[in-house]
Amino acid sequence: MRAVVVVALLMGAMGSVASAEAQPTAPSAAPAPGVPTAWEGTAPMKVLRYAIRVAETGFDPAQVSDLYSRTITAGIFDAPLRFDYLARPVRLKPATAEAMPQISADFKTLTFRIKPGIHFADDPAFKGRKRELTAADYIYSIKRHYDPANKSSNLYVLENALLPGLSELRRQALKNKTPFDYDREVPALKLLDRYTFQVRTELGDPRFINNFADAMLGAVAREVVEAYPGKTMEHPVGTGPWRLADWRRSSLIVLEKNPNFRDVFYEETPDPADTRMVEAAARLKGRKLPMVDRVEISVIEENQPRWLSFLRNEFDLVDDVPQEFMPLVMPKNKLAPNLAKRGIQAVRYARADLFLSYFNMDDPVVGGYTPEKVALRRAIALAVDLDKVIRLPRRGQAVPAQGPVPPGTFGYDPAFRSEMSQHDIGRARALLDLYGYLDKDGDGWRDLPDGSPLVIEYTTEPDGEKRALAELWQKALDAIQVRIKFRFGKWPENLKASNAGKLQMWGLGWSATAPDGDSFLGLAYGPNKGQSNKSRFDLPAYNALYDKQKRLPNGPERQALMAEAQRLLVAYMPFKAEVHRIYTDMAQPWVIGYDRNIYMRDFWAFVDIDVEQQARARP
Repeated sequence: MRAVVVVALLMGAMGSVASAEAQPTAPSAAPAPGVPTAWEGTAPMKVLRYAIRVAETGFDPAQVSDLYSRTITAGIFDAPLRFDYLARPVRLKPATAEAMPQISADFKTLTFRIKPGIHFADDPAFKGRKRELTAADYIYSIKRHYDPANKSSNLYVLENALLPGLSELRRQALKNKTPFDYDREVPALKLLDRYTFQVRTELGDPRFINNFADAMLGAVAREVVEAYPGKTMEHPVGTGPWRLADWRRSSLIVLEKNPNFRDVFYEETPDPADTRMVEAAARLKGRKLPMVDRVEISVIEENQPRWLSFLRNEFDLVDDVPQEFMPLVMPKNKLAPNLAKRGIQAVRYARADLFLSYFNMDDPVVGGYTPEKVALRRAIALAVDLDKVIRLPRRGQAVPAQGPVPPGTFGYDPAFRSEMSQHDIGRARALLDLYGYLDKDGDGWRDLPDGSPLVIEYTTEPDGEKRALAELWQKALDAIQVRIKFRFGKWPENLKASNAGKLQMWGLGWSATAPDGDSFLGLAYGPNKGQSNKSRFDLPAYNALYDKQKRLPNGPERQALMAEAQRLLVAYMPFKAEVHRIYTDMAQPWVIGYDRNIYMRDFWAFVDIDVEQQARARP
């Protein structure tokens, strides 16, 4: 029945389906209690509704690490810089900064000047006063990542840049079991005046500036943190265009305009070849941002109800059309006629990401650096048929990964080929035979070299797509006589267990925050263990390569080092780099100006809604 329902809706039989299975599992999209449907009884409120596929974890820039929570925080908190929404190739521009920062010739010192007159959203922590953003807020916000109490998942980004004095402060707090000393001055951070601050690194990374467009460095007010101890994940207060109006955990996130948001106007310049966005940009030019009043983001983990809700006009856009529906809605990667007739807008793009399955290098079964452990991981990787992965559950919406660095980032080489993408059952079996993974008890399954059972535990999520991927992993390991069992859990719980090193294997995605491959190589950098380095890989030779490439400007020398680092990952196989995914978003015809900048998470301020057309279409 479910397949019939889907096809009926895709063919335009809207409203004719009575099956209970087809009903979305989303929470009610009605306004939160006490929220008006129009501003002061005048114009209708513009409400943008859509759904995300993974539950959020919270909204503190110093604590979040998952894509969906970071997207929300990016709309609430302002970093000094941002990526230009429509510029291609992407480029940075000032956000709260008056201009781009001054950067020393050795890339070790960055000086930012913040625009005066920017204010935080109102909050009782400010005791009735308008709270102006100052340079000291950014210094405080950077320090928060070093505070052990925050358990920052992004600390490695700053520590890798070698900010003098901050790691020492952190170690002192850990050693003495005392609160982090926010008031102590450190060489890395200098307050020059009320609106100017300086950041000094010892590394001299030419790309360190990109981090100042990331929501992880969004400005947080110290008064708010101190007013709500232990509750910063649920009480975000920033200077961005949005404020958190309602939150039903793992169900619904409601954002409303921040009344204190500064005057920012639509001045975006699209690619002249993109006629849809050229027309939209001309229509929106000069408009004050944000243009919609309210954003309602539901959490719907299953693909079918999320997609059907969009088809029934209950959602204004769908972020990442579920891959199982792509052959019907985008045959040959072109919008289906029935959707085109409705005016649906499709935006197809490579997200510069990686989907990988990692091995816990500290695990007694799959971890370790000895030849037999390396052989086991390489055999498992060779058993996985990426052609089937791409053709079946991913419906052609991906390309095989040769290494972790994705297309669209510096370090990617389209000519690079490696064992990472190869499928060879014969070689996999030969490796296992050679290193003693034999069926020693005659039950049909291979055992460890010491004769104990060999069992692989793979963690994943319970949605349909992940289950389909798990089926292919099952078939792959069956083919080489290796037992595999699956552990299904919700994303936030899996993330927590992964960071603690408690998962033997986990399949997850990693998305770029800047057009550079460094963060993907960082997935295997030893000091990043427990943060981005989920595999807990720690090889001195690899770490040295990573450190060396990080200091170099973009060019052939850095490219060569990045390629060498990727070859080491192929040799040791701490993770199976599977695919780089291709996404398609769709927006309803009444959504104006929607596009996708993969490095800029929060698009809501740059779109408008034709409320009359929306009202006519809404059920």
